[in-house]
Amino acid sequence: MAEIIPFKGVLYNPERVDVASTVAPPYDIVSPKLKEDLYRKNPHNVIRIDFGKDWDDDNEEDNRYTRAARHLSDWLTEGILTHDSEPFFYCYEITYTLNGQKKITRGFLAAVRIEDLGSGKIHPHEMTYSKPKSDRLNILRHCSANTSPIFSLYSSEDRQASSILEDIAKSKPFIEFTGDDAFVHRLWRITDSDSLEVIKNEMSDKDVFIADGHHRYETALTFKKEMEAKGSGQNGNGPHDYVLMFLSNMEEEGLTLLPTHRMVEIDSDIHPKERLKKYFDVKRVSSEDISPEQARDEMIRIMHGKQHTFGMYLTNTDSYYTLSFHESNIEVDLPECLRKLDVSVLHKFIFEQLLQVEHYEYEMDPALAVERAVKSSFEAVFFLNDTKIHDLKDVALAGERMPPKSTYFYPKLLTGMVIYKY
Repeated sequence: MAEIIPFKGVLYNPERVDVASTVAPPYDIVSPKLKEDLYRKNPHNVIRIDFGKDWDDDNEEDNRYTRAARHLSDWLTEGILTHDSEPFFYCYEITYTLNGQKKITRGFLAAVRIEDLGSGKIHPHEMTYSKPKSDRLNILRHCSANTSPIFSLYSSEDRQASSILEDIAKSKPFIEFTGDDAFVHRLWRITDSDSLEVIKNEMSDKDVFIADGHHRYETALTFKKEMEAKGSGQNGNGPHDYVLMFLSNMEEEGLTLLPTHRMVEIDSDIHPKERLKKYFDVKRVSSEDISPEQARDEMIRIMHGKQHTFGMYLTNTDSYYTLSFHESNIEVDLPECLRKLDVSVLHKFIFEQLLQVEHYEYEMDPALAVERAVKSSFEAVFFLNDTKIHDLKDVALAGERMPPKSTYFYPKLLTGMVIYKY
């Protein structure tokens, strides 16, 4: 079973700082410009701990990781950060608007026992890269803290924890603010002992699916094993045997997944439309009667909700196309749980088998993807529909992994709302 326990959180003190100016997006979506903005926003912004700057004169004794540890220690001493004296769960809620519809993502923050992936109740769904894990590991080694939660899901139609969170959300939060994007963030401590027990009991037999934060989880697992090798295992019950997670019930309606599109390089000897026509109905959307923006919107409208239907933009023709699969079987060696996913078919079938694509980059915004493709001499952009939450569950339970950037959970959890200090 997945072991989920309350913990003594480290939180910003709203009596000392404006919390809205001290939190930050997850490190992996922080651009260089945004990092500068966050540095200027508040001298106590968590970016200085979680994803600080490198300086030209950095050395082994003074670098962004040692500075991160110093900031964390100093801010605790100064009372900018407070360390709860009792272990709690923490209810975290984000209210946002998407396509004119108000939505709420709600879950709770907890310490979750780390286990080898695939060996128990914690399941990944995406492949990872080594470089981000190295950076996250250095943060752990120096700070002994999780500053950013792993976004995870569980499935419960009984909704015991969900009901507790709904009731708590009717009370006055410990932290509440509206971000620059107009999203409202609220945080509560869950202090009632009966509520804590109900949540623990409900979660005791649940599978946990990593939605966002695979690098952070694998890094925490590596750090746990490093500590064990140093003789700091504490019989498997040390603080480093757990990792900070945000857990949300996938049966709720407030969760949103958005697609991430691909800008690709294609060898000049390969003609995409000709290769794709064998398996797809390739239909041009662009025409002289509509603007490029209207053509892109129409392409996305046609694609929406249709399995194995993709959008494509070719830079050499400055045109948009829809690709609709027209064969009964896809000639690709994939397990069934991956075969039915658009993102897996795109990578394994279209990129690898048909177009021999070796280099591609990612972009969330369709318009920006086209702009970047034109400026950077990419030959094409491929557009995807979103992956469904229960497809993630099926892939994870089958022990398989989707390509990187298959899912983009929205909105992102903020770093610094609650820190888990070892």
